[in-house]
Amino acid sequence: MVSASGRSSTASCSSSRTTPPTPRVASSRAERGADMSLDRSPVSRLRRPRHPALLPLATLAAGAAGSVYLWHTDPHQPGQFLPRCPVNWLTGLLCPACGGTRMAYDLMHGDFGAAFHDNAALLLLGVPFAAYLGGRWLIEGLRGRRYRPAIGRRGVAVIVGTAAVWAVVRNVAG
Repeated sequence: MVSASGRSSTASCSSSRTTPPTPRVASSRAERGADMSLDRSPVSRLRRPRHPALLPLATLAAGAAGSVYLWHTDPHQPGQFLPRCPVNWLTGLLCPACGGTRMAYDLMHGDFGAAFHDNAALLLLGVPFAAYLGGRWLIEGLRGRRYRPAIGRRGVAVIVGTAAVWAVVRNVAG
């Protein structure tokens, strides 16, 4: 059938093919909550926290609890209940993060010279990087957005390369 505009119309013809209906997207918060409540497995609840700030705040609370414990426990003294570095325990070599617990203890007590001596690379590179990522994660979570940093292949190569060079330098020189 041809309409007045010259186009053919197939609306009146019935075809044997039908297109499947498009899935309906939940538009309101109540509908999204109703859809999510159908999946009651404990794994799905752990995978997706209810608010984006929940995990950064829980991490901050766990870090604060660990800091309170570390404040009263001197890792420089033997016999303290602190885990030993597994790389050092197995090989006798210092890994790139060895001395991090002692460094954190010294930083909390204001001894920056001893913190630098414990692990200079972690103090100068790792602490600022971790503070930036953790702070950004917390701020984005409080704003209601999820934060997933994309470091990329070059970034990973720089981090791993720096850690490898630091491990070699501190084991050869130390």
